[in-house]
Amino acid sequence: MKTVHERADIVPLLAEIFRELGYEGTALSRITERTGLGKGSLYHFFPGGKEEMANAVLAEIDAWFEQAIYRPLRQDDARQAIAAMWVNVNDYFRSGRRICLVGAFALDDTRQRFSAAIGDYFIRWIGALRSALSRAGCSDEEAQALAEEGVAGIQGALVLARALGDEMIFTRSLETLAKRFGAATR
Repeated sequence: MKTVHERADIVPLLAEIFRELGYEGTALSRITERTGLGKGSLYHFFPGGKEEMANAVLAEIDAWFEQAIYRPLRQDDARQAIAAMWVNVNDYFRSGRRICLVGAFALDDTRQRFSAAIGDYFIRWIGALRSALSRAGCSDEEAQALAEEGVAGIQGALVLARALGDEMIFTRSLETLAKRFGAATR
């Protein structure tokens, strides 16, 4: 059995299990098998069961994006924050080898169960990116369109890279988006 001392130690493990198996495909038996924890330990940390586990994972993802993506886009030098976003997103999604769990949850029956967290993730990302683009000199309309294009492009590139088994699609897509955004903010 794996020794886990805090709930926070389990959340990254749960995230990878949900990424691989999806919410509906993740049975408690698979969670115990993959984490090395018994059901009692899991329910100690997550009395609300699998739904609480998924909420904890979504909260951790949200915290990472808030710190690494949204806050810099809203507060830091706009051009530098946009440039950093491409690097951080590439790192977070492991150059296209890691799916977006929030995006995956948005695409299946899980969407209704976690609709607030899913919607908030995309709304905040688009809003923060729009803010940076506006500060970098784009009109409000152009900033909104580019922000939507950027987030959609990242998500689409993740899906395409995974579907075709070619993570370079993700890297090339980020490079193309970065050039497009760079040209728009000169």
